[in-house]
Amino acid sequence: MSFVEAKEKYAAIGVDVQAAMDTLKKVPISLHCWQGDDVRGFDTDPNKPLTGGIQTTGNYPGRARTPEELMADIDEVLKLCPGTKKINLHASYAIFEEGEWVDRDKLEPKHFAKWVEFCKARGLGADFNPTFFSHPMCDPLTLSSPNEETRRFWINHGKACIRISQYLAEELGQPVTMNIWTGDGFKDVPADRMGPRVRYKESIDEILSEPYDFKLVKPCIESKVFGIGVEAYTVGSAEFALSYAAMNKDKCIPLMDNGHYHPTEVVSDKIPALLAFFPEIALHVTRPIRWDSDHVVLFDDETKEIAKEIVRCGGLEGRVNIALDYFDASINRISAWTVGFRNVQKALLSALLTPAKDLKGLQDASNFTELMVRQEELKTMPFGDVWNEYCHQCGVPADGEWFEEVLNYEKTVLEVRA
Repeated sequence: MSFVEAKEKYAAIGVDVQAAMDTLKKVPISLHCWQGDDVRGFDTDPNKPLTGGIQTTGNYPGRARTPEELMADIDEVLKLCPGTKKINLHASYAIFEEGEWVDRDKLEPKHFAKWVEFCKARGLGADFNPTFFSHPMCDPLTLSSPNEETRRFWINHGKACIRISQYLAEELGQPVTMNIWTGDGFKDVPADRMGPRVRYKESIDEILSEPYDFKLVKPCIESKVFGIGVEAYTVGSAEFALSYAAMNKDKCIPLMDNGHYHPTEVVSDKIPALLAFFPEIALHVTRPIRWDSDHVVLFDDETKEIAKEIVRCGGLEGRVNIALDYFDASINRISAWTVGFRNVQKALLSALLTPAKDLKGLQDASNFTELMVRQEELKTMPFGDVWNEYCHQCGVPADGEWFEEVLNYEKTVLEVRA
């Protein structure tokens, strides 16, 4: 079926295809830098194992080893993905001049100046994350440690990241989502659950006492159900993170990672629940398999449901900040990035092509029979033709056209690194 025919079919159910595509073109999605080098960063020995509940599996050739290689890989991905992009950075991706190095508590905006240059040259915004893992000052706790020296180091790191986030926002002219997540917790049943959480709260309070413009810097508190080595107890649980954000709505927003909940929970259902109370939320979109395994995002049911709720709840009007968060070292990293980014865009486009107002009317009228029929018939609408047209309008390859480019890049660039 041609795009013209697909457009007519959608028009018959009250959907303006071009308006949907024009809306999606303006939606920023944050591309995570850490897929390109397996979360290694540039501020510590890249051969050291990851710690703090973080782990990558696989050893596919071509991992980026330098800022220049990582930026080149990101450029390749940008060519293959439609829509508006931001770059999501971790503090561990600071870029130092030759012979220079400072620890994480002493990081400055200048250590991200090359990322600003990169983003400006490509018209990109940026998001930012303090890096509370894979560092000798994890004891193994960070912001919740009973050790005052440890806590002070990580509080200072968080404050430095507030200043860096403000710098990125001012330089790039776009708000920066700054996400606070730690892997703090215990492998086995703790004797004290309250103490670490009180210390964690006090530490975040102090970090957020650093001056910043809340219109430009959006600090987030991210929860997790558990991680490797902290299976029994996580300090930053869902209840803790959401309660903190709710009690501090004037200076932070909640962030939900759809891998950070029990497998029977779905973030798609949580989005409208939070938007009933919060003017703004943030998302990390990933794909958990049984647990927070950070697999490449697919065009699967939950990703589609997440996108539907974002669209239905007015999330594309500045209320939902969308970022990707996964890392797979077992497959071509360029392809992993590209597949995940394109699938989030596909899910959002699919949601925008849904006659949401009509379906809501059926629900409100208790016409559940027709609602089910209409929702099922939408699944066989000619979405693929619209998606390919959207890609062409954005100047990137459609499905079936981009993978050869990845294979060529692997042969000419990635294999040379190995």
